[in-house]
Amino acid sequence: MQFIGDLHIHSHYSRATSRDLVPEQLAFWAQKKGITLIGSGDFTHPGWVTELKEKLMEAENGLFRLKPDLEQEINAKVPAACQAPMRFILTGEISCIYKRGGQTRKIHNLILMPGFPELEELNKKLNRIGNIKSDGRPILGLDSRDLLEIVLETSERAFFIPAHIWTPWFSLFGSKSGFNTIEECFGDLS
Repeated sequence: MQFIGDLHIHSHYSRATSRDLVPEQLAFWAQKKGITLIGSGDFTHPGWVTELKEKLMEAENGLFRLKPDLEQEINAKVPAACQAPMRFILTGEISCIYKRGGQTRKIHNLILMPGFPELEELNKKLNRIGNIKSDGRPILGLDSRDLLEIVLETSERAFFIPAHIWTPWFSLFGSKSGFNTIEECFGDLS
């Protein structure tokens, strides 16, 4: 199965985002733009997880779709030429801010989880480290290497992607607070 996807998005639980960032609207606008796979965004926020569980159902392995009533409602509004099977994948972004090598590091990391049980297990672990309820994109004082280790321990089917790696701030290779190589950031897990 091939997709055109956008995996790095946010919900209405993140700062400075639209209140319309709900599953139905994401599915509607994604189809209009030709996107058939969209990240859920913000899977660390408990309110958003509740909303996702209410509105999504499992489709293929690791992928989700709107529940039939919502899907019909949205598809009735999408122009026929734009309609396509729309899928969601569970994603979240973590802002890691920490000191290493005498420098403050600020790196955003995107995580994809295969299902709600794995997502909930990861959230339990992250909740012990910091406040994951404060924002859809929580800020944790956690080394990116250690976050990767936690993700890998939680699910071997998870994906870990350093986000927007070329921006100066909040990125793996950011000139203001990043690293020069992947190995420098993730060490033995590179």
